[in-house]
Amino acid sequence: MVAPRRQAVTLVIIAVLLLFTTILWKHPSGLLPALPHQSSPDMSITHIVMFQFKAEVSPEVIKDVCSRMLALKDNCIHPTSQKPYIQAASGGQDNSPEGIQNGITHAFVVHFASADDRDYYVSKDPAHLAFVKSLDGIIEKAQAVDFIDRVY
Repeated sequence: MVAPRRQAVTLVIIAVLLLFTTILWKHPSGLLPALPHQSSPDMSITHIVMFQFKAEVSPEVIKDVCSRMLALKDNCIHPTSQKPYIQAASGGQDNSPEGIQNGITHAFVVHFASADDRDYYVSKDPAHLAFVKSLDGIIEKAQAVDFIDRVY
């Protein structure tokens, strides 16, 4: 009586293994979560910009720069749609207790629908380019980091 039960268990195990083998053969990534492509131009981009203002810059000027940076969300117009193309923008003064800012005092996060939108913003958008030019003599250090969420 033990032998037929063992044979049945063995057959079930073989059937399950064959099923998984078939699934993996037809769909090699079928059991893995879908991952975003590394450089698809239609994936959203998070653009982080950080500033260290020069020591002599007044709080009023800093506030004006920060307001103008955030206003780019509405002032940057897509060349084709003629509508604002920045999805979201936020930012403010550093308040981290970690002490690893290396002089950075303000940070901004800007979201774009695609790498193409980000690229236009960085290299061609007249409103953004005018803003960058207005920072001459005000900024000690600027850093920018861009990423696609969960692409490592």
